[in-house]
Amino acid sequence: MKKLLLSSLIVAGAFSMFSACSDDSTIAPVSTTPSSDSGYLSSASSSSGTIAPNPGSSSTVDPGLGGGSESSSSSSAVAPNPGSSSNVNPAQSSSSVNPTSSATPGSSAAESSSSTEPEVGADGFPTLESYGPPPAEYTKDILSNGNKGWNSRYWDACKPHCSWISDGQEGKTDTTTQESYEKGMTTARNCNIHDVEVPTFTLGHAVQQYWFGFEGTNSACGNAKEKGVFTCTDMAPIAVNENLSYAYVAGPGSQTTCGKCFHLQYDGSFKDASGNNAPKETHKALKGKHIVVMTSNIGHDVENGQFDLMVPGGGVGAFDALSTQVNGANINWGAGFGGFLTECQSKHGYDNKLEVYQECVKDMCDAAFGSAGLPNLLRGCHWFADWYMAADNPTYHWEEVECPQYLIDHYMTRINKTKDNRYKWHDDWSTYKEGDPLEEQECLTDEYPNGCKPN
Repeated sequence: MKKLLLSSLIVAGAFSMFSACSDDSTIAPVSTTPSSDSGYLSSASSSSGTIAPNPGSSSTVDPGLGGGSESSSSSSAVAPNPGSSSNVNPAQSSSSVNPTSSATPGSSAAESSSSTEPEVGADGFPTLESYGPPPAEYTKDILSNGNKGWNSRYWDACKPHCSWISDGQEGKTDTTTQESYEKGMTTARNCNIHDVEVPTFTLGHAVQQYWFGFEGTNSACGNAKEKGVFTCTDMAPIAVNENLSYAYVAGPGSQTTCGKCFHLQYDGSFKDASGNNAPKETHKALKGKHIVVMTSNIGHDVENGQFDLMVPGGGVGAFDALSTQVNGANINWGAGFGGFLTECQSKHGYDNKLEVYQECVKDMCDAAFGSAGLPNLLRGCHWFADWYMAADNPTYHWEEVECPQYLIDHYMTRINKTKDNRYKWHDDWSTYKEGDPLEEQECLTDEYPNGCKPN
């Protein structure tokens, strides 16, 4: 359902937000929250489990658009421990970080500070190594803390749920004031089809002299396709060392908000383990490893304790912008819900050797991403096989933590730093190149005090 801009004039400096839900209004619709054809639902419903024919597999979650979990497994629905760090005020979970600084390692209390300038890579971000050693908090043993959950997986390449602007509803960034916008970590970056970062929102597409507002850039999972925006590929998982990784997830709206982080430690089992369906080699190989994840999507069918891991090759889901972005001939994307690993399980069975699944997944990674010109997708896909041990819906213990600066830097928009802008709406972002100036429209000037200069 598309939100509508208020039709009344807004005063200088005010951020236009939204109230009505009607398609009958004469005011042009604004995509402030994702609809079922262009927003996170594609991630949440497409990735909440692995659909496989094995009755004992970890695939009991309904992939349908109305999706909710059909599982009654208590291990994936444990509420936060009242004494744990998961009770931190969501708006303050990274409060020690300067939200306007998108490339300053050491600005987070969770990472070692450095007196030297960070080494910047070709992508314009500090290199992973420049952040220094991770804090001990990220690798402490939490396997007895009582908070259990499980990972599903997906990579539909859609515009992230947390890239959409809002007035704070549904756990999203609060744009009421600039302060609340910054405390909510602003909006999550999004990129065009060539993986170039573009605005997360601009002036509305129907802006005029007497009416204006703001509108989220079109998702590639809607009708925009290649002209729309995608998940930036550097949000693929990355290994810090053999025992720790960083990644992004879709989290349950009842338990998290955009920009919050969680430490997970894997316990060597999986969601549907039972006496007749014991953990596999893959799950046992993952046991004891740690990952710190940041919420970049909100999953309306994701359970408490569950984090839907963003990993290339994890399943394109219901809406699938990935096959638009990577459109090589005859690519086998595997199962829509479960991706490459589910395809490999169908081919090799559900209780084969670890190395068999690793080799199979990496072969599919190479075939899909090897010549796509998007190296982060290939890296993240191989990470799933090599670091994550091709584990299917593994279980873990979790706690909320302060976000590592690496994840903050790759999450926060570098363009929409304020809740207000005058960037001109574009239907097609595919031609935007790194360094191109962003066209602006004149608004709220002495000459046009009530809106923007007519087109």
